[in-house]
Amino acid sequence: MAIILDNNTKVLVQGITGKEGQKAVLAMQEYGINVVAGVRPGKGGEEVHGVPVYNTVADAFAAHPDCSITTIYVPPFAAKSAIMEAVDAGIPCINTIIERIPIKDTAYCLAAAKEKNIRIIGPSSLGIISPGIGRVGVIGGPKSLADTIFTPGNIGIISRSGGMTNELSWQVRKAGLGQSTAVHVGGDLLMGTTYADLLELFEHDEQTKGVILFGEHGGSYEFDIVDLIKNKKFTKPLAVYIGGKFANVLPEGMNIGHAGAIVARGQGAAEKEDALRAVGVSIAQNYEDLIPCMQKNLL
Repeated sequence: MAIILDNNTKVLVQGITGKEGQKAVLAMQEYGINVVAGVRPGKGGEEVHGVPVYNTVADAFAAHPDCSITTIYVPPFAAKSAIMEAVDAGIPCINTIIERIPIKDTAYCLAAAKEKNIRIIGPSSLGIISPGIGRVGVIGGPKSLADTIFTPGNIGIISRSGGMTNELSWQVRKAGLGQSTAVHVGGDLLMGTTYADLLELFEHDEQTKGVILFGEHGGSYEFDIVDLIKNKKFTKPLAVYIGGKFANVLPEGMNIGHAGAIVARGQGAAEKEDALRAVGVSIAQNYEDLIPCMQKNLL
């Protein structure tokens, strides 16, 4: 069954006429998702890879009211406007690949989306992929590569890192397993759809039997998982690796990654591991151990 995507998913692409937007359309079409419309102001009436282009999201959504997801490929300065266009139109799910969005703009958009019960995946998310169903975004790269990484199965993948989304999925496949859905949540300080949000979806997905999560030393979203498990809102096997353990030996204030790598005192990798372990989560000391951890839990 997978999460977020299904065989009826219809996608809108904002920024469709740009180089990255065009690339995303082809990537999604090749992987079997239905891209029904695109948006680029002033380009209404044109087509990109057979997809009609509209001047506004409102125009596109009016013509395709069954569109369930929009994915956004515009420059950072246009991000807030593009996201809010989608929110105002009422599109249920928004995926945005855009990096370097000002934090105040992200916070504004996330609050507006929450008021309307709209899901934002990202910012800086390469997308979502459900093998055998389709993908939104460019996660997995060219279809030839995606086909070697992903195969239908029962393991959910959640990752802060785009590259590790692919790497973990490939490790899962090498072990003779497959993925239900893999989600790159993005590496920004603020996360639209959190680990806990996705775990609740995986909890209710019959296809998913366990979840592998690649977290990081920054942020506090892993602690939400602890509360989720304590409240019995996630009960399936969960294996977690927290990246960036070496950060505690670096000079204070040193920048080693993206915005989401900011660490609050007492909320680093070790504290996260201890809190998660205390509620029964399998903690991998190396990311390669995630697969054996999950296999043991599935026995």
